[in-house]
Amino acid sequence: MDALAASKTAMVTALMRAVHTRCDPAPILDDPWGDRLLPEAALQLLGKFAIAAGGEAVQDSDDIQAVTEALLRANPAYANVIVRARYTEDALESMVASGVTQYVLIGAGFDSYALRKPPGAQHVDVYEVDHPATQSLKTHQLAACGVNGDRRHHFIPADLGEEDLGAALSRSSFDGSRPAFFSWLGVTMYLSRQANMATLESVARHSAPGSQLVFSYIDQALFDAGSGKEKQAFSELEQSVESVDEPFMSGFSPADLARELEGVGLILEEDLSDIQLAAHYDPDGLNRFRSTDKSRLARVSVPGC
Repeated sequence: MDALAASKTAMVTALMRAVHTRCDPAPILDDPWGDRLLPEAALQLLGKFAIAAGGEAVQDSDDIQAVTEALLRANPAYANVIVRARYTEDALESMVASGVTQYVLIGAGFDSYALRKPPGAQHVDVYEVDHPATQSLKTHQLAACGVNGDRRHHFIPADLGEEDLGAALSRSSFDGSRPAFFSWLGVTMYLSRQANMATLESVARHSAPGSQLVFSYIDQALFDAGSGKEKQAFSELEQSVESVDEPFMSGFSPADLARELEGVGLILEEDLSDIQLAAHYDPDGLNRFRSTDKSRLARVSVPGC
């Protein structure tokens, strides 16, 4: 099993959720699976990246785990990873309460919702769509953790750069005639504008009226000319993802988002920044989230007939 072939950013995201759960003073998410879903080779690799990023100050540290945790919590993407996961699972809970029984994770990575489903969602079918290399490692690690197969947990290996989302879902028991909830987190910034619009159009085309999608994105303004602390933090983040060969490619403009979504058949229900989400979930600032209004989360719906 080649752990290094899987998405490095997906591994970091999973580890961030686990670090938040055990290290932050007021966790808003209970997700301890990040450490368990990553093989030792991957954890060692992430530790090396952390030490390299930390510079001379941590070169001689004997506690690689502590260094890794501290640097992950200081990462500009950390707050987004945590608040987007909480918001998405809250939105999913609301949809399940209304009768939705299908949850599709586009670019699932090492997400662990299927392992943490609350009592009221045990009947929900979870469909994880992701690149074959990442998904192969995840299923391997689940087996290594002794997680038995669940008939409501479905894995759909697919390279969505080569295959339409609808075609991928057609290879599963997903029922496009019934409403579903979709999440698409930490993915759009790694895709071209054309690929992003194609995926959004595919969600609209292959899901029933009443379905919803939550997706994260970066304000296009950060890709354009700019300066200041936010641009500096974004540049740091760009360099870190480029170092693992997963460069940023595109964003969306909040001012144009509703119109662009209408063009592919979707309705914008809510568009929030990390600052707004952090203020909602951590109003007293206990977790010291490093938030920005340029990192955003959108919730959209498929209109009725």
